[in-house]
Parts: sequence; structure tokens; C-alpha cells
Amino acid sequence: MAAVPDKIQTWQMVQPWSKDRETGKVTEGRIEKTDIPVPELKAGEVLVEVAGCGVCHTDLGFFFDGVPTVSKPPLTLGHEISGVVVAGDEKWIGKEVIIPAVMPCRQCYLCKIGRGNRCLFQKMPGNSIGIYGGNSSHIPVPSVDLCEVKDRGKFPLSHLAVIADAMTTPYQAAKRADLQPGDNVIVIGATGGVGVHMVQTVKALGAANVIGIARNPEKLKRALNYGADFVISSVDKTPRDVRNEFRGLCKENGIEAGYGWKIFEVTGTKPGQDIALELLSFIGKLIVVGFGLAKNEYSISRLMAFDAEIIGTWGCLPEYYPIVLGMVLSGKLELEAFVETKPMSQINQIYDQVHKAGSPAKRIVLTPDF
Repeated sequence: MAAVPDKIQTWQMVQPWSKDRETGKVTEGRIEKTDIPVPELKAGEVLVEVAGCGVCHTDLGFFFDGVPTVSKPPLTLGHEISGVVVAGDEKWIGKEVIIPAVMPCRQCYLCKIGRGNRCLFQKMPGNSIGIYGGNSSHIPVPSVDLCEVKDRGKFPLSHLAVIADAMTTPYQAAKRADLQPGDNVIVIGATGGVGVHMVQTVKALGAANVIGIARNPEKLKRALNYGADFVISSVDKTPRDVRNEFRGLCKENGIEAGYGWKIFEVTGTKPGQDIALELLSFIGKLIVVGFGLAKNEYSISRLMAFDAEIIGTWGCLPEYYPIVLGMVLSGKLELEAFVETKPMSQINQIYDQVHKAGSPAKRIVLTPDF
């Protein structure tokens, strides 16, 4: 079993990028290597030695785009974490675990009615667990919501970090949508870091027809091998163009186009959301999975006329993590085609690269190399 360290080695966000609204002066962001004391663990807490931490666009939003963190800098980012428990609650020591990206309080009204994924007192590594995040050698976390990894077979523990957010968020979204076998589904942003798993998840849960919409031609082609029955490129098309292509595709393949589609909008961008709103029709559901700051113009009276719904979804209940882990280990969800590891010492380069280029072909997981 790994030893308990004297210090936690970490890559800390000392300063996020910022721009003064009045002067326009830009302050460059800084992520720096440092070490911090190992905290005294409270009852019900453990210390996890990090095996891998996924690079999520939420982290990039905190660092580059002015999205505020609950705990103010300096703090360590990173909430997509797998590792091994090395101290704390005796029954967890030595176990391999996935740390849920959001951990509910288990006490409030939202938790008691089963909506703990949006608990207002939830804890999120790299955001609201003090200064601690996954871009570290170790992290202290509550043990109650840990997902134990057993018999992981060929899967490196570091790769399973992706389950902590990119693969569980789609499962929660499918539950919010009340996805049923035989449903027809559209995924907008089907080729992104969460979108690829959204497509896989709805297909694995029994969706009849899955249409992926995105911009990258190579990734769209790949989507056809991982859950998408059809794909539509949105490049240089208006939302109405996409709608017309969708209707033509349905007509050509004998699929009902006029009602009942469940639409998962994963991009969080205005163009993606505009397409989703254009496609929403009779008794349909639009599930907003992606986050962005843009505003859309839409006549909400159409919801009345269509008897349709628009709903949001946030994170994933820890209770669902073992289910998603089981789907990965049993091969119902593909992981290895969508993940690669990089040394954590390259964090500045990787963050900059992903922020400028958008979602890479594979989710990048940073592995500690202090």
C-alpha cells in the first residue's frame, strides 16, 4: 500500500485569466507547482492518492473564461479523479476508487427528494473542497460517496477518471429525460468530450434511433461506430437547414420526424442551442447538458403549442456511478477509444492547447509525475 505523504504535491491555480472591464487590461492566468500540508482528516474523510485527473472544459472555464470558483484562488483545479485510498476511514484504505465530481450533503430537502445531484451544499473537487483538487498527488475527500473499483481488468485506473464526469453526466441526463427503450434521440455536440458518451449512453439504454449533430467530419464518422445511427454536419448551415436535413433523413429512412424526439444539447454554445430549439417539436424534450454564457431568442409559447419541455441537468448522483462503471467494465460503453494520458507536469501546455483547439479526439487525463 502507498505511504501517506508529508506534503501534497500540487499544480495550483494561483491566478485565473482576467480582463479589467474599464481599462481592458488583461491579467494572465498562472498555474504553478507547489506543495501544501496534508490536512488532518475528519471522521468520514479519506486521503486519496491520485491516479489520474481528466481535463474538463469546466476547469478551463474556471481558468480562462472568468467562471468563478466557490473557493477563491489559490486552489487546485480538477474534479475528474480516480485513485487509491491511503489514509482515513479504515474500511476504505487500499481500495481503488472514483471520486464523484459532485458530492451532495445528504441532509437538505433536495437530497431527500432525490435531487442531490443539484444539492446547494454539494462539494466539488477543484471548486468547493477548500483548496483541494485533482491536479495533485493526493486529495482529501468525504468517503460516503466514493465509487469503489473492483476487477477493473484491462483498464488502467487512471483512465477510469473519465467516469467521474464525462461518462456519468450523460447517464444523469438520460435519467432526467426519462429515456425509455425505443425513444428517438438527437445529440447536438455528439463528438465532444461529453457528447461521445451521451451518444453511447442513450444507445446502450435502448434508444431506437440516435442522430448525432456536430461539426468535425472525422469525429462524426467515428460516432457512427459508437452509438450513432445517423449523423448530420452543422458546418455552414442555419438551424433551419439542419432541421430540413433532419426531416429529409427521417423521411428517407422511414422514421417519424414530427413528434417525440428527445434532444440532448451538449455543446453549451449558442449555435448548438439554436439548433436544438429549432428541432424541438410536439411532445419533445430538450435536455440542456452543456453550459455557456450566451443567450437565445425563443418563443416559449411554442412549448405550450408543442406540449414540449425544456429541462436542465447537472452532474450525476453518486448512486449512479457503480452503474456506469459496470457499463464500462462490461463493454456496454467504450472508454479506451476516447482517452489518453499525459504527464501532469504538462498541465499548462495541455490546458492552453485544449482551450484554443476545443475538444481533442480523446479525453486527456493528467497523471501525477511530481
